[in-house]
Amino acid sequence: VQLQAYGGGLVQAGGSLRLSCAAPRTITSTFNRNIMGWYRQAPGKQRELVADIERGGSTNYAESVKGRFSISRDNAKKMVYLQMNSLKVDDTAVYYCNMWPANYWGQGTQVTVSS
Repeated sequence: VQLQAYGGGLVQAGGSLRLSCAAPRTITSTFNRNIMGWYRQAPGKQRELVADIERGGSTNYAESVKGRFSISRDNAKKMVYLQMNSLKVDDTAVYYCNMWPANYWGQGTQVTVSS
């Protein structure tokens, strides 16, 4: 099972992007029971958690994105979103969505922030 992540692109520092991640219709019940998260991996660095959201809406953020990023989910549509504001050059990475503990991943979407 693969999640579909999209919405990345090239943006100037200070700009905004919204990432989306869709889960297949075949795993509706799994989606609703799982934590959805966004991870990112920059060149030469390990993959790191950016934010996650439980099925009830409780959220968790990396310190580096608190106050700038916002994660949300729509259980009916089986979608999870990451609104990224005030982007910095250091936010440049490939962003992946994840379903846990099912451990399904999206294919990754590139976010590039230019100075």
